[in-house]
Amino acid sequence: MLSLPARSDRISFMNPARVTVLKEGAQTTGPVLYWMSRDQRVADNWALSYAQSLALSAGSPLFVVFCLSPNFLGAAARQYEFMLAGLAQLESRLRRLNIAFKVLAGNPAEEIVRFAKRIKPGAIVSDFDPLRIKMEWRFEAAARLKIPFLEVDAHNIIPCRAVSGKLEYGAYTIRPKIKKRIGDFLDDLPPAVKKHPGEYPGEKNPPDWRRLLKSLGAAPSIPAVKEIVPGEKAARAALSSFLDQGLSKYDEARNDPNEDAQSGLSPYLHFGQISAQRVAVETVRRGDAAAAAAFLEELIVRRELADNFCLYNPFYDSPRGFPAWARETLNDHLKDAREYIYTTEEFEGARTHDELWNAAQAGMVAAGRMHGYMRMYWGKKILEWSETPEQAMRTAIYLNDKYELDGRDPNGYAGIAWCVGGVHDRPWPERKVFGKIRFMNWKGCASKFDVEKYIAGLTPGRARGG
Repeated sequence: MLSLPARSDRISFMNPARVTVLKEGAQTTGPVLYWMSRDQRVADNWALSYAQSLALSAGSPLFVVFCLSPNFLGAAARQYEFMLAGLAQLESRLRRLNIAFKVLAGNPAEEIVRFAKRIKPGAIVSDFDPLRIKMEWRFEAAARLKIPFLEVDAHNIIPCRAVSGKLEYGAYTIRPKIKKRIGDFLDDLPPAVKKHPGEYPGEKNPPDWRRLLKSLGAAPSIPAVKEIVPGEKAARAALSSFLDQGLSKYDEARNDPNEDAQSGLSPYLHFGQISAQRVAVETVRRGDAAAAAAFLEELIVRRELADNFCLYNPFYDSPRGFPAWARETLNDHLKDAREYIYTTEEFEGARTHDELWNAAQAGMVAAGRMHGYMRMYWGKKILEWSETPEQAMRTAIYLNDKYELDGRDPNGYAGIAWCVGGVHDRPWPERKVFGKIRFMNWKGCASKFDVEKYIAGLTPGRARGG
């Protein structure tokens, strides 16, 4: 599916399809402002590289601005701490490159407009993000400013708008489109960001990160995840570790939660601390073909399908976004008797009758992550034990976004919609509660991995088989 560049020493250039013009206009000689949001890194960042090229062509300073939104989509201190630690490293690196970094807090659209009026930029560059609230912020800011406003997709290998202009039914419809265009976008990576000329345009002192975290008012009761080190350097180390130790067994063992066969890169990809394009290039260079193909299917096809889902389906977080067949079958079985019904609080406290589900939930609360296969089981059972699909969606999104480091992500919304509403799936034999939605149970899990070992590993004080 993928091929390496013909030459590794090529001068990189950016495919213009990465750029979407949100506000037309002629660039002035003022500073260039890069509104960083989704891609929180210096290396391999098309948006930062593009913003610097605009600044250099105008002989202007470059400002990178990040807007902290308090209580963003249910994020807790856990996620903010991970993100801010990465941003602190980013600020230090940008300072050495003579690029100013400014952190704002509040409503991002309002804060960007206010800051722009103060420094009078000649152009603004922003990250691409398909989430509804992020799109609203960008469109509002663009409408209120009278300078060029450009959006660069540095998150996807093939820009989301370039791979498809419509909502795709599933992996089988988007995969050929990705395969057709992958060579246009995987060929090069951005050049290293240069030290920007001129005097340093930013503030003398770096941001007070502790004060910023405290000001957000995020739930402090959820502990930080100490086992996952944030930042670009740690992300590259995690990639190297996976390629050295995990990729060779990925194809065979990735669905066994007792095996350490998954990449562990999801938090880094979510916060943009590593480029998916970098991950793909290094995987192709270092991995065997079969293992690389299985991993790249998840990294590219499934990730970019999730972005497509959120960009073109305004109801990605609601049953209104389910395919028609799924809405119909769930409605037909709405009054089916549920053997168990749990409240959101019972789900959150891992107080169901199912030890396997409880172990997965407890593990997510403790570690900020859940094995991909168990996420499917976890979501399916929330549907089975909720009064309505609407309640199941609310519960799953609430728990995912509160505890997972990679919550509030298109992958999360698409995955939950797959579990509850058959998104990117097909009708299955009909049964109670689920209707024609795909079903999962304990027996099916036990046929794929050692369930007792998994439960024992995540349940304190529980001996295996006890």
